[in-house]
Amino acid sequence: MLEELQRRNFAATTIQYYVRAVEGFAKYFEKPPNRLGQAHLRQYQAYLLHERKLKPSTVQLHVAALRFFFLKTLKRPYRPDEIPYPQAPRRLPVILTVEEVGRLIDAAQNLFHRTLLMVLYSTGMRNRELRKLQVKDIDSRSMLIHIRYGKGGRDRFVPLSPKRLETLREYWRWMRPKTWLFPGTVNGWRADKPLTPKVVWEACQFAAERAGIDKRVYPHLLRHSYATHLLEAGTDLRTIQLLLGHVELRHTVIYLHLSRRHLQAAANPLDTMNVSSPETVHHSRKLHKK
Repeated sequence: MLEELQRRNFAATTIQYYVRAVEGFAKYFEKPPNRLGQAHLRQYQAYLLHERKLKPSTVQLHVAALRFFFLKTLKRPYRPDEIPYPQAPRRLPVILTVEEVGRLIDAAQNLFHRTLLMVLYSTGMRNRELRKLQVKDIDSRSMLIHIRYGKGGRDRFVPLSPKRLETLREYWRWMRPKTWLFPGTVNGWRADKPLTPKVVWEACQFAAERAGIDKRVYPHLLRHSYATHLLEAGTDLRTIQLLLGHVELRHTVIYLHLSRRHLQAAANPLDTMNVSSPETVHHSRKLHKK
């Protein structure tokens, strides 16, 4: 299974999650997973939903791993619809306003966190992409940032704004990073290694608390907010798709639902109708018999 995942160039975090999911499946039945089948899959899915009380979106990840194992690794002749995903409600994220993002950046604990939050928001990077960012990826001559090994192993470039460059230069003079732009630590001491995901989360949450923002602030919310603010500023969907590194435009269309400007600009057909004034309508709720 590991070899099959690696041949298909799955991300390291996805590989780790898929293997753990199949391991949990095998441990639950106390049998090697290749001796299990569809009946076990249905039973295990019910266990995850009703006994472990996992969210449908989380169970979907488990099902994705098990589908890969049975269909791609074992080459079982199951139809995909015979291993269904649980239905999960699609909820739109509550994004930050431009003013709230400004407060968040100003409330950062230190220059390290401030630079991290500013880069995270102003590029629309994913948490993992930010942590893998290297000093050499900042091209001040071309005013571009090179994002390497994005989702699916795809590279992309995003513009480097003058305000962001000013902060990055001040940060570099202070931190002097070698390989990784945002180096991690070992036993409390700075080391030339990438950050852990927890550090990025903590930077968001600490700044949100200091800024008095009641919304749940997490790294990916800054990505959602960046894309929505681009759309409201007039950037077309295709450009936003390229900046975010989306493979398909349908993944970018969600930001139309988050953009208040686009929603409010839609003309309502009711406003064009010639209807009588509400003052002339009978106000009693009692029914009048004919």
